[in-house]
Amino acid sequence: MKKSRLKSFALLVFTTVVLLGCGEKDKTISTVADKAETFQWKLVTSWPKNFPGLGMAPEKFAQYVDEMSGGRLTVKVYGAGELVPGFEVFDAVSQGTVQMGHSGAYYWKGKMPAAPIFSAIPFGMTATEFNAWLHYGGGLALWQELYQPFGVVPMAGGNSGAQFAGWFKKEINSIEDLKGLKMRIPGLGGEVLKRAGAIPVTLTGGEIFSSLQSGAIDASEWVGPYNDLAFGFHQVAEYYYSSVWHETGTTLEFLVNEKALNALPKDLQKIVEIAARAVNEDTLDEYNARNNNALKDLVKKHQVKLRQFPPEVMQALKGYTEEVLSEQAENDENFAKVWSSYSEFLQTMREYNDLTLKEYYQNR
Repeated sequence: MKKSRLKSFALLVFTTVVLLGCGEKDKTISTVADKAETFQWKLVTSWPKNFPGLGMAPEKFAQYVDEMSGGRLTVKVYGAGELVPGFEVFDAVSQGTVQMGHSGAYYWKGKMPAAPIFSAIPFGMTATEFNAWLHYGGGLALWQELYQPFGVVPMAGGNSGAQFAGWFKKEINSIEDLKGLKMRIPGLGGEVLKRAGAIPVTLTGGEIFSSLQSGAIDASEWVGPYNDLAFGFHQVAEYYYSSVWHETGTTLEFLVNEKALNALPKDLQKIVEIAARAVNEDTLDEYNARNNNALKDLVKKHQVKLRQFPPEVMQALKGYTEEVLSEQAENDENFAKVWSSYSEFLQTMREYNDLTLKEYYQNR
């Protein structure tokens, strides 16, 4: 009886070990199968294909994702107009026509008045301040909440740093010189210029040169020396204004279709997130490194007339900015919510930087 129970126990242990072994084997096979599954995504942008800085950010993202995933997730990048027009990137991602997009949040002002806050606010945060708010001050959660009804997950996708005021066919010596001026400028910067009597025009980057050349517009902002030199704006506009006001640290964005993202295994989801974060920093590094040399070429080689707005103009623009932001917050609940978080963080950054970097720059 005792020996029989011992045999039964031994048989039970053996059976359990075999079953566990099979389970582990099946689990291993399943894991390998999951890892072997591949995904092919399409990414559309608002920029010309392979354009320096802006256009290379999604290309680098695709490269990083391919390398980190071992080819399990590949991303094919399409420039503006190749699959969809530059201003239809958000809709293409939201509708699931493509899995990803790369653009700027201020282009979606018509859909969401609060969207431009996640790209550029006149007299707002610098690139490093904005990244701090986004990733450690609650900004990213607010951004995701804003886009969630559209089935889109936003991620920071690069920052071009402080942008120049732009290219003008005539000098700007007073606020009166802005009246009636047709200028390509998107987002809240355009709303501010409208208060000053200018006529804001929204164009994709690829339309700016011909519009300046034909006289359809009198002025245009774009990015800064690195990109502006590549587009050759010095050939069609005489004056280049360096005054930073409308885009003090312009954030680009990756747009990801929520369903497509959730369909990925967890490790590939993390790779998408980390690749976007890497591109966000790399793009800012590139602009910081390239802008000054490009500016030297524009001034010394191409004889561009570099100018700054008079203090009177800057003060007027700042006053109009305060009016626009106040009205936007009054008229839109989401704008008020995001602006409250943004402005509070900006104030803490202003106080801290006044104690540190401001004095340092003066001493240096």
